[in-house]
Amino acid sequence: MERINPATGETIETYDEHDDGQVEERLSRAESTFETFRDWSVAERETTLAEVATLLRDRMTDYAELMTREMGKPIAQAEAEVEKCAWVCDYYAEHAGRYLQDEQHPSPPGSTVKTVHEPLGPVLAIMPWNFPFWQVFRFAAPYVAAGNVGLLKHASNVPECALAIEDVFRDAGFPDGTFQTLLISSDRVDAVLSDPRVKAATLTGSGPAGQAVAGTAGENLKKTVLELGGSDPYVVLDDADVEAAATTAAWARNLNGGQSCIAAKRFVVHDAVYEAFIERFVAEVESFTVGDPMDHDTDVGPQARQDLMEGIHEQVTESVDAGATVLTGGEPLDRDGAYYPPTVLADVPRGCPVDAEEVFGPVAAVYRVPDEETAVEKANDTEFGLGASIWTDDLERGERVASRIDAGCVYINELVKSDPRVPFGGVKESGYGRELSEAGIKEFVNRKTVWRQQPETNDEDEVPTE
Repeated sequence: MERINPATGETIETYDEHDDGQVEERLSRAESTFETFRDWSVAERETTLAEVATLLRDRMTDYAELMTREMGKPIAQAEAEVEKCAWVCDYYAEHAGRYLQDEQHPSPPGSTVKTVHEPLGPVLAIMPWNFPFWQVFRFAAPYVAAGNVGLLKHASNVPECALAIEDVFRDAGFPDGTFQTLLISSDRVDAVLSDPRVKAATLTGSGPAGQAVAGTAGENLKKTVLELGGSDPYVVLDDADVEAAATTAAWARNLNGGQSCIAAKRFVVHDAVYEAFIERFVAEVESFTVGDPMDHDTDVGPQARQDLMEGIHEQVTESVDAGATVLTGGEPLDRDGAYYPPTVLADVPRGCPVDAEEVFGPVAAVYRVPDEETAVEKANDTEFGLGASIWTDDLERGERVASRIDAGCVYINELVKSDPRVPFGGVKESGYGRELSEAGIKEFVNRKTVWRQQPETNDEDEVPTE
């Protein structure tokens, strides 16, 4: 596993994969750790999770620089990512006990019935490189708070991030084996997932990866949560605040170098405000500083790998050949590193790559539509259904349009985001299951019904009294 600095193309370090013996050792440790960790009280888990948050903030600079070196995220955005990870730990340190408390049910006289929430065991997480800390903590904080133990198969280009996350859980006071990293290639995931000691799996990644994991898990009757790709629509209606919509749109597309499942990718703009939106949107995009990701003034750094940048450019080139118009950007930058500029395409033909495929980089496809009905049709004209953003000054209209959008979450007058306080996940080809909030912590627990019946008294055996 090579660590390559995407800003320079230079190899930082090479890691050996864990061999079969090392993987077996980690699986065995996960199983044995779970047998004792499951008996920790929720309060003990909450307290230790709060310590994880403290360590994350104490080590923010180190972890942010680590992310930036491995996948090119601008340093200011990397620091914000570490803070968000601390936030999700704080959140479950405060709310896990309430989410996991017993649920009482109506029952006949002489009985009590409740649902208790018990952990399942070792959970395998297959995570991507784009948010190398947040994607992991988004699953780890609730699952560990629920009493599960984690096995992380991280992306091969961020091995040091994976090992650092393992360290922070151990250093905070969780038992050795509560959270472990498996340095393995993707072709070895199937064997780990099939192991009977692994009880469930969660994946954030591509559609094909999700299908493979779901297939293996299904064969072995194991629960999965899948957060897959997205091609989120960003709908600007005729009564929208164009200035606010265009300014937010630029960030919604280019944050993290555009490498986000929930980034706005298809901008569906009402004809009445199209020209004003385009003018402001392009100006905002062109104002971004593209450069050294270690510089706090940088807005957009390199793409995470050279091959990923080349793939984005191929999608843009094929779309332009099909009839799309480049309003800004559209060519790799002539410099060392995997740099692709923020790009805006208009007159996008239906079925071309930037219309039909997920574009995992700083490329915006803009569509001009005559009315609200057409806007909804275009928003839903995708196999994906992760998130959507709607812009209107009429909030009731926004909710009406939101009800017609096929997505796991819809934000009105705001960009799509994942937030510990609300459930997150998609529909259609964007996957199933939910992360975060109460829904997230309950995905991988046994919701066990416990019925307690008062024993009947045999009157003949009763001692008479006077």
